[in-house]
This record gives sequence, C-alpha cells and structure tokens, in this order.
Amino acid sequence: MLRFVTAGESHGQALIAWISGLPAGVPIDFEFIQTELHRRQLGYGRGGRQKIEKDRVEALSGIRHGQTIGAPIALRLENKDWANWEKALPVEDVPGTEDARRPLTAPRPGHADLAGAMKFNFHDARYILERASARETAARVAAGALAKLYLRQFDCNVLSHVIGVGKTRLTRTVAWSEIQAICANLDSPLRCVDPATEAAMKGEVDLVHRAGNTVGGIFEVVAHNVITGLGSHAQWDEKLDGRLGQAVMSIQAVKGVEIGAGVTAASSYGSEVMDEIAYDASGKRFTRATNRAGGLEGGITNGEDVVVRGYLKPISTLRSPLQTVDMVTKQPITAAYERSDVCVVPAGGVAGEAMVSFVLAQAMIEKFGGDSLTEARRNFEAYRLQLKNF
Repeated sequence: MLRFVTAGESHGQALIAWISGLPAGVPIDFEFIQTELHRRQLGYGRGGRQKIEKDRVEALSGIRHGQTIGAPIALRLENKDWANWEKALPVEDVPGTEDARRPLTAPRPGHADLAGAMKFNFHDARYILERASARETAARVAAGALAKLYLRQFDCNVLSHVIGVGKTRLTRTVAWSEIQAICANLDSPLRCVDPATEAAMKGEVDLVHRAGNTVGGIFEVVAHNVITGLGSHAQWDEKLDGRLGQAVMSIQAVKGVEIGAGVTAASSYGSEVMDEIAYDASGKRFTRATNRAGGLEGGITNGEDVVVRGYLKPISTLRSPLQTVDMVTKQPITAAYERSDVCVVPAGGVAGEAMVSFVLAQAMIEKFGGDSLTEARRNFEAYRLQLKNF
C-alpha cells in the first residue's frame, strides 16, 4: 500500500517526508520536484518566510541511480529559518536558555493554538503552532511530486488553478490547456487563467493587506486522463471521492471540499446535474458531454477529468489581531502575531495537487499492483484493452 507521513516543525531543523509502497523502477526527476516546491512558494500575498526558505529536497533512501528501488523513501527539506530559532527551540534541554524561548500564550482565533494546547496540556502554544503550520505542506508537495511522477508513467497529470479569492470568482468553464498554460507561467501572481479576474483578485489581496487582514479563496485541482475504474462503490472507505475529500480537507486552512459541481448541484434539479452518456465508436470509449460529476460516479472514476475544489478560509494570523484570552493569566488580550501570509490560495492549490496525486497513485497501485513499474504497466495495458473491448 502506498502511504506517506511527514515530520518536522515549522522552525525546526528540517521537514521529512517518508514514502512507502512506490514500485521499483519509477524514474525520479529531481528538477521536477524542485519546481513543485518552488511553485508552492509563489503567489501574490505571501509573507517574508518565502524570502528565507529556498526549499531543496535531499533524498536519503529508496532512490538509487535516479530510480525507485521498492524500498521506503525518505526526503529531507532543510529549514533555513532554523538558524533564527535554534536557541528558542533546542532539541535537548539546555540550561540557561529560558530567556531565549518564545512562548505564545495568546492563542489566535481560528488556529490550532488553544485546542492543541489544551489537548496536550501545554500552557504555551508554541509546540502546537510549530507542527500545525502550513510550512508542513512543503513535505507534502515533495511526497506528492513522487506520486505525480508515478502517474505520468500512465499519461495522467494533475494541476491546479485559482477560481476564487475573497469575493472575486471565476465563473466560466476552464479548459485543460488553459490550466497547463497558467501553471507553466510562474510569473502569474494568483494562478488564475483569466487576466481580468486575476487583476480583481489581486485588488482583493491589496485591500486586505492594507487593512492588516487576510483573505481566503478557492482552488481547483484537475486530474487529466484518469483511467476509468479507480476506487469502488462497495464500501464507504473505498469510495474515491470520499478519500479525495479527506485528503484535501486535511490541508491547513481548508474548511470545505467540492467534487465537480457538488455545491451547485445541491440547489439544482436532476436534469440539470447528471452528465448524459454517449459512445465514441472510433475511440471505443463512453463519453459525457459535461462533467458536473467531477470525474467520479459512485466513488469510481468514470474516465472524465477528476475535479476537486478546496475552500480555504483566511489565514488565522492577522496584523490587526482579534481578541483572545491569555492561557496563563486568563485575562483578555489581543491575539499573538506571528509572521504570516495575507493570501495562500495558489500555494494551497499546489498542496491540493500533491494530495490528489497521492490518492490517485494509491488507487492505481491498489488496482494494478506491481512490485516494479514494468509489472504495473503490463497490468495497466491489459486492463485498458479490457475497457476498449467492453
């Protein structure tokens, strides 16, 4: 079974991604991984941390001569900011460093600060926020890049674009070629395919920045050329839409997930929602004129693009802080301010790509197996022939 876990704190020595279950023989393009990490750091409204960190991935195990070997893979991302926090967050208990600590006792509304501190019995939210930080998504993106490289062996690609920032929304349908173009344009401030809409989004970011506020939005992840038949209708935890929903919901600040036109569908009639089916005799495949289902029916991929949207709330750290209560004194106080972003929607989309890619790679390995890429491809091609002959 393909799985991954991450370790590391926001201002600790490094982030670690541990990946197990990737078949042997998958070519690993480290420049591609670096590009993915760079894309996560981009976007209009990012904070000063992105000027410090220059994420570079280091493979410690599981990859030799540029290919996976079927063993667990460990990836390391150094935190450059650790140099500024080494005395505040030492691993060992060093006597005389009490004055160097940076405790946080004024929990931020909307953050994990208070709930986590209460859960683990800390009267200092520092240990909570260090792990709850979205800095952790850098490790996810590194792991997701490996999943993307695996999916590419089967001509499946996953990208994202931004369809909402604050009250500004992109309402028209977007073609896959447009998503490819905007993702290739690293100078796009908010990764929106429509220039006029992107300019309005940028205005929203400027507005909240001047007010000391933050803004959320919506990113859309699209998986192109996904084969029919991944996932299952048979059990609740085998339904692929449910697994994708959990994966995207797990991203920091995501408070809602939508598959296809799910939100609109809830207030529509059946005839306005269902995707009518046709048959392409020349291509020997069933087709749908629309894709309101987002590529999934009954928890199973149907051959159309898989479309997943993540709804990001505004970042909890505000330069104009809200009111809270000090965890030690129990007195009213303004919430703590930690260096933060104003808008992270494009970065959230890259994290979303990583999570969607990993879930799809899991489903591919579950269906086609294979200790090696050669074996998995053989099983994949046999199944694809089965679909053509259906």
